[in-house]
Amino acid sequence: MQSVTARKDIQDKPESSLPYVLPFVVFFALLSLAPYLEGLVGRWEFPLRAVILTVTLWLTSRSVIDLRVSHPISTTAVGIGVFLLWIGPDYLIPGYRNHWLFQNDYLGHLKSGIDPKYQLDSLVLAVRSFRAIILVPIIEELFWRAWLMRWLVDQHFWKVPLGAFTWTSMLVSAALFGSEHGSFWEVGIVAGLIYNFWMVRTRRLGDCILAHAVTNGCLSLYVVVAQRWEYWP
Repeated sequence: MQSVTARKDIQDKPESSLPYVLPFVVFFALLSLAPYLEGLVGRWEFPLRAVILTVTLWLTSRSVIDLRVSHPISTTAVGIGVFLLWIGPDYLIPGYRNHWLFQNDYLGHLKSGIDPKYQLDSLVLAVRSFRAIILVPIIEELFWRAWLMRWLVDQHFWKVPLGAFTWTSMLVSAALFGSEHGSFWEVGIVAGLIYNFWMVRTRRLGDCILAHAVTNGCLSLYVVVAQRWEYWP
């Protein structure tokens, strides 16, 4: 495990947080605006969001996106493992997710992220899958693992190498990652810890993006095949 004192490949030149943070902010802004956008443009809200996110990543973040993978097989296994973790409690314990710990006025309530009238729409399903498998892993790994984990070590985050380890950065970022996932907060925290440790292990953004993409790819297939739309918030 790499300690925070193992300083390798550190950039001395100050680096902006914008490429890491802005796509994440845009992602959540569009998520909040989705009902209004759908009211204006209907099913085209899904490709519109995907286009806006893609353009945002291209214009602001392409210089910091590193898709190189150092451990493709084990990274894929990590992604599949997180997927099994994500669906495991609900699969093994009927009604598990209905407990008040997971559905309440603070965390929200389970609901489908796709209106029933779009659940057989091939365009909507394709674009929603593209967002989950390609865009979200890049956006979230830039924010959580490439920026926040380092920023929690030192606000001059560019001085901190990818994969630098402190318990504060590990636990706080995982807790926040879990809170982002509403009713799935408990598996979100464990998933965040796994992705965090994988960043420490590989020191590669690309490995974390691939692991996250595999998780979301398996989850997207499960959503469509099993008709479990609540997994697509």
